[in-house]
Order: sequence, then C-alpha cells, then structure tokens
Amino acid sequence: MSYARPLVSAATMLAILLLGACGGGGGGGGGPPPESTFTVAVAGDIADCDGNGPVAASAYAKTAALVTPWDVVVLTLGDTTYPIGAPTEFATCFNPTWGAFKDRIRPTAGNHEYYTPGAEGYFSFFGAQAGPDRRGYYSFDFGGWHFISLNSNIDASPESAQYQWLTADLASSRTALCTIAYWHYPVFSSGQHGNIPYMAKVFEALQGAGVEIVLSGHDHVYERFAPQNADGVADPVRGIREFVVGTGGAENYLLETPRPNSEVRDNTSHGILRLTLGPSSYSWQYVPVAGATFRDAGSDTCHR
Repeated sequence: MSYARPLVSAATMLAILLLGACGGGGGGGGGPPPESTFTVAVAGDIADCDGNGPVAASAYAKTAALVTPWDVVVLTLGDTTYPIGAPTEFATCFNPTWGAFKDRIRPTAGNHEYYTPGAEGYFSFFGAQAGPDRRGYYSFDFGGWHFISLNSNIDASPESAQYQWLTADLASSRTALCTIAYWHYPVFSSGQHGNIPYMAKVFEALQGAGVEIVLSGHDHVYERFAPQNADGVADPVRGIREFVVGTGGAENYLLETPRPNSEVRDNTSHGILRLTLGPSSYSWQYVPVAGATFRDAGSDTCHR
C-alpha cells in the first residue's frame, strides 16, 4: 500500500498564490512553472555540522536558499546531516536552513543517519514524513506522478520485505504514467565511491515497471546518466535516467573515470536539481549556488 499525506499546507499554498499575485519568488531564479506542471527540488549530502564558520554562511544554507515557494515537493537523498545524523545536528544545522520548508520534504536516509543507532535523529525529526514504522521506505502520489522513497541501508534483495513491498507498490500504481524512485547509494556513479550494485535488483525491477527517473546521492558530485538498464547498457527506449545529486552542502568529492552512459558530471559547485514535471514529460535544471558557473538542463518524455 502506498503511503500518502498532503504535501503542501494551506498556509504554504496561500503563500504561493500571494507570491504569484505580487510577482515574488525565492532563490535560485525560480518562478512559477508552466501551467499543468509543478517543480520538485532535489539534493542529498546536506548539512555538515563539522564545517567551519556560522550556519548562516554554510554551503547548505546557500543551497537551502535555492529552494523556491514553487518547489512544492523537496526530495532529500540521504546524509541529511553530518557527521552522525544525531538529533542535535538536525536541530542546530539542518532545521535552521532546510527546515524552513520542512513540510514539503519527503526524505530518504543515508549511511550517516545510521551512525546514530536506529537513525534516531532522522526518524525523530521527520516523523511520518519518513514513512511508516521507521522502516525507511514509502511512496506517495502528487500531480499525476508516483514517487517511491527506498532505503539503501537495509536489505533490498528480492527476498527482502522492502523488495516485496516495492513490487506490490509498482503493481498497484500503474495508473500513474510517470514515476520517480530515490535512495542514497547510487547504482551508477563516476564519483570516488563509484558504482554501488547493492540496489541493482531494485533498479531492474523499476526498469521493468517503466520508471523514468532514479535519484541518488552519496558521492558529493552532480552527474546525469543517459537512460540505461541495471546492467549499465544504454536503453533510450525503456531505460531509466539516473541523477546523482550529492551537492547539498557537504564537501565536494573527486571525479574518477567517467562510467559508461555518463552524460554530464561536475564537482565544482554546490546546488540543487530542479525537476519540472508534467502530465507525460519532465525537464531538469541544475541550479548552483551564487558564484558557481556550472549548469545542466534538458527534457524528456515518460514511457511507462
């Protein structure tokens, strides 16, 4: 069964309408999306509480400023805080920055959350927004799209409870033409961690169900892959487009030899990925913090 709850409060929707009437907007150059579409802000590897200087001047405060009122859904891709995902890190680093739009966040957990036993800081901070029963996986529908948040820190083999839940969720969500799945460890990456095949069987199941996009973090870089299957073979017709967006504020990582089907890579900036989602298509834009020059943008259609 899919887990769903309202994504935007009445107060937030009123603010959006007022901003539209007054011509206002948030950071990152974002404005109201075209009619019949909505925008989603994405980033992982965010609040490094070991960083030097005040929180307000941090890289993660700068990426938080890129999220606009028009971004009605915000997906965080794990390693929400550093170094250990402790409750104090959420309270003193994440909440004063990304917490400004906490009601719009639909998170997934990274490995650093689990450095605190039971990922207590993560589950206590997000509560029901992190899904039921502290299992770390759930799904929801919004704007005609289906979203699946998975937990790459626990068993995801075909015999696991998570995988069995996923296949049932995919079967029950076939009325949604377009689907996004997201978790922390990337199946494909040209960053210093490289490919992590732990979720490859999940990737395979998602591709078989016609999922469009997979989002991950872990490597502190931005990378976009061409549509491919779980074996890393290009498939422009039925493949999944993967984005690695580990650029939320933690120190950037090195880039290694580009993996097959890697189309764009960058480790020079912090920023967010903004997805504009329509009834049967999507577009993407990488939005860096002020002073950075790297950009990426494009579009594609859903194929489910």
